[in-house]
Amino acid sequence: MCFSATANFVGSGVLGALGVATMLHVKHRRELMFASLPLLFALHQFTEGFVWLGANGILSPAVEHGAGAAFMLYAQGLLPALIPLSVMLFERTAKRRRMMLPFVILGFGLTLYTLWALAAFPTQVLEQQHSIVYINQATNYTTVAVLYVIATCGSLFASENLDMILFGTANVVILLIVMAVKRYAFTSVWCAYAAVASVIILAYFWRSRKVRPLQYVGQI
Repeated sequence: MCFSATANFVGSGVLGALGVATMLHVKHRRELMFASLPLLFALHQFTEGFVWLGANGILSPAVEHGAGAAFMLYAQGLLPALIPLSVMLFERTAKRRRMMLPFVILGFGLTLYTLWALAAFPTQVLEQQHSIVYINQATNYTTVAVLYVIATCGSLFASENLDMILFGTANVVILLIVMAVKRYAFTSVWCAYAAVASVIILAYFWRSRKVRPLQYVGQI
């Protein structure tokens, strides 16, 4: 997050509570992956708290590097595949799920590329203007960033669920703001505010808890 270790740890606790509340409203196994996103974001922010502690000299450089690698693994390595797959599983009909396949394929392709990049090239982690900056020479390209947005946000816009589209819209707006204000720390700041947008997920699961089980009846 763009402030301190305390901000990350407190934010992680709040997101964890949101995540547990979301999971309590799951009504079908196909919802599990998407419903788990707030909990995963909570764990992600918790991890970056240790990056801050390392940057502040409280923990060793080895711990800082390990936490930074874990943060990047989720932010750039797993999210491109996780989000479109979770959205595809969430969709009610086989026809709609087939429409999601291009985003899933793109996401998994990005994940494979990013995992290779993170293993083949060192990732620099540093503090700059109250933000954590992550630099990997094989992933810091505009093309990779555009494909990343298409895989993650594009899959949300392709959903038939209006709350998915709202979640995607929130993330695109956040992305544009971050690019304009703190582009140098994009990975950290965008992930932080995308995590905050998880409240949209909880709101949807809470509001639809009574009618959602019916949407899977008779659907193939």
